[in-house]
Amino acid sequence: MATHRSLQFSLDRSSPVPLYYQLSQQLEAAIEQGALAPGSLLGNEIDLAARLGLSRPTVRQAIQSLVDKGLLVRRRGVGTQVLHSQVKRPLELSSLYDDLEAAGQQPATHVLRHVVEPAGAQVAAALGVAEGAEVVLVERLRLAHGEPMAHLRNHLPVGLLDLGGDQLAETGLYRLIRAAGITLHSARQTVGARAATAEEGERLAEPEGAPLLTMERTTYDDTGRAVEFGSHVYRASRYAFDFQLLVRP
Repeated sequence: MATHRSLQFSLDRSSPVPLYYQLSQQLEAAIEQGALAPGSLLGNEIDLAARLGLSRPTVRQAIQSLVDKGLLVRRRGVGTQVLHSQVKRPLELSSLYDDLEAAGQQPATHVLRHVVEPAGAQVAAALGVAEGAEVVLVERLRLAHGEPMAHLRNHLPVGLLDLGGDQLAETGLYRLIRAAGITLHSARQTVGARAATAEEGERLAEPEGAPLLTMERTTYDDTGRAVEFGSHVYRASRYAFDFQLLVRP
């Protein structure tokens, strides 16, 4: 099992950036890059402080910042252990399954529901169908490394593609749409945040009231047809949206 002894750290003592922050950033990078995999032991704070020539309070502060982010946990009789890395998802037209797989997060899916139901007002407006018209609902729980990551609800027009439960459990929805010969072209997306309900907390292994990220997305094909409306909820402790902002010329 990997520990800090297998890692190399570079601390700049002449930098105005606090040493604890430099250490925490390098530890976080090691977790994100897989050098410290889930379950790895970080090791003893005293040993790490001695190895790096830092004070124990400095090392403790660095570790605590990652504990607060949910990346590390202190276990009595075990030590400080890596929980997981936070998934940082780029804001582009990709599926959560693909993003998790690309990040080495071992995605898995529990299909909760796969039914045909009447479209409510929001879904009807998004898909451009009459309210009450039949649409397909796919509801899933997406996991990474065996832990719940997100609760996904996707509505699609009836007849868009032939979906099987096994397919939905084995791969991402966008892959299935593309495999059906549909070219995904663009999407409109809204990102928000709110507190978890008791039911959501139980489903996502978070306490009631924990922060959740929300996303609603309507996806269009290359003919301008709406092919999917998604309403998703993510664990904020495990997930973040990554933005790149550009200055207008």
